[in-house]
Amino acid sequence: MRYVLALLLLATPALASVPPHSGVIHTRSMPELSDIALFGMAVAGVWLARRALRKRFAKPADTTAAAPKD
Repeated sequence: MRYVLALLLLATPALASVPPHSGVIHTRSMPELSDIALFGMAVAGVWLARRALRKRFAKPADTTAAAPKD
């Protein structure tokens, strides 16, 4: 059974109706959707890392000034 699955995975590109590379060069007029998604994920990662570092190194609030001294 493992061999059948491996053969199916290997034969899948050979059964494609359109060849993967046609040899025709196209100019890019705009970024692909995957480029935009990758940029968005990078921005979210930087934002999360900065938020975590700000929270980690934040100085604790000074509560002794608000408390009355006896």
